[in-house]
Amino acid sequence: MQHNRTINIPISISSDNPSSERPPFIEMIRAQTRGYPDLIKKAAQAQQRAKVYPDPDETNNVFTLFTGNRWIELGEREPEPKMLFGEFWHQNELCILFADTNAGKSVLAVQIGNSITRHKPIGPFAVQAKNAVVLYVDFELSAKQFHLRYSNAAGGYEFSDSFYRAQLNQKKEMPADSKTYDQYIMFAIIDRIRQIKATVLIIDNITCMRSGTESANVALSLMKDLKSIKNDYHLSVLVLAHTPKRNPARPVTPDDLQGSKLLINFADSAFAIGKSKTQPGTSYLKQIKQRSTAEKYGADNVCLARITKPGNFLQFEFTDNGNERDHLYRPNPHDREHLGQQIAELSKQGMSQRRISIELKVPLTTVNRLMQVEQVENRPGEEQHVPN
Repeated sequence: MQHNRTINIPISISSDNPSSERPPFIEMIRAQTRGYPDLIKKAAQAQQRAKVYPDPDETNNVFTLFTGNRWIELGEREPEPKMLFGEFWHQNELCILFADTNAGKSVLAVQIGNSITRHKPIGPFAVQAKNAVVLYVDFELSAKQFHLRYSNAAGGYEFSDSFYRAQLNQKKEMPADSKTYDQYIMFAIIDRIRQIKATVLIIDNITCMRSGTESANVALSLMKDLKSIKNDYHLSVLVLAHTPKRNPARPVTPDDLQGSKLLINFADSAFAIGKSKTQPGTSYLKQIKQRSTAEKYGADNVCLARITKPGNFLQFEFTDNGNERDHLYRPNPHDREHLGQQIAELSKQGMSQRRISIELKVPLTTVNRLMQVEQVENRPGEEQHVPN
């Protein structure tokens, strides 16, 4: 005798569902109709996992929607972003400056902050913003180290009263939990922004803002917080960051920024300091990312500079422009021989070619070629032939 079973399943079918797959409740009906208990269970689980969409009224204002022509009209009314450091950094941008350790990031950042408050350009780089108050959050230098950089036997440099420097109070007890510490630091910076009514924020450096920036989730969270501060307080933000050990024979790229790529993806602009390998003591600036201007200082037109201290102010002195490739490391036969020996030694230790490539910061093709050379040279009783 058959029993009629009633299936009580809430059905809510949207005619505009773009998915080509059947909704979970349809699969449940099909499974129950065919009498497959396992399929019924799976269909029920799928229904529980199905996305629950919020009320449309709650998401109505998440996006501002206009036609392309209307956006052009609105954009035309907004003022052109003013330069803070030539084409490298504009007003209302979140910008990243990155370089190797001891390349002079802090020296240039203080120089930029000082330039903005005095409305005085650095070399050829225009500063168009007026009446700017700069907050320089310094996680790097102590008071004594800062003093030594900006003083000499005759006395200390006189900064504008619009230039403020903040450093951590070592006597203040900080939260032990990393997440709580990160929020604590962020709110403390906001407090100082509001106190002095800053319009420019410089953070030296990003690794002290939040631990684990190599994680995509952490990087995304940090950049969202910085964007939020920038928008809420109408700021221009410059954040300093490091590069990990890199191959000096290769040009500087976005991949050289330490941490997750989301850091640079969410930035409005970015530029880097590179060290010349052919002219000791010379550095160069290179645009890495820009949205408010066309690229002017790319690989074929980097800005050459030297760090000097003509009086009581440590600074970059910009001397000329050049091509980046003229300042990259150029290997010689002796270096090649040494590199081959390093590769052979690591190979004997059981490292794969890919691992050796990462360890020595050289291309995988170079590792493969030099290992072939090593094998040919050590092969007894055969004519030696070096692969091209």
